[in-house]
Amino acid sequence: MHQSRAQAVAAGLGFFSIGLGLAELVAPRLVRQAMGFRCSDRVVRLYGAREVVNGVGILLAWKRAPWVWARVAGDALDLATSRSPVGIAALAGVTAADIATAAQLSREENAPPRRHYDYSSRSGFPRPPAEMRGTARATAAAAAAPAPPTAHTR
Repeated sequence: MHQSRAQAVAAGLGFFSIGLGLAELVAPRLVRQAMGFRCSDRVVRLYGAREVVNGVGILLAWKRAPWVWARVAGDALDLATSRSPVGIAALAGVTAADIATAAQLSREENAPPRRHYDYSSRSGFPRPPAEMRGTARATAAAAAAPAPPTAHTR
């Protein structure tokens, strides 16, 4: 099955979430300082767990839109706790990608299924080909033949 562009971007966001979450779990102080978070290392670890769960959910889910929308909610929380202009700019860029991807996935996943018609068994003739052979000639010959006299024409 062919993956849409939104599906491919969502997969990338899933891997990104897992990587970011692992970084937040392993080095919360470094992430907190780099992003300008005004919270404790413990909270950054919770953010990391959230990111890992979201990433795994995105990669394993049949419908990815709810998981990407969960990333958007997490981005809002991250933006609310960041005080660094560089951190806010980075979060804003990721949030924009998350919103665009989630919106496209929602449209794709909620669209009605496409109908596929199978015409492989149809010939286009109203009857089987064996019955149709010579029908055009017979119809033309009948039309060209003189009409039999009727009771009114005598």
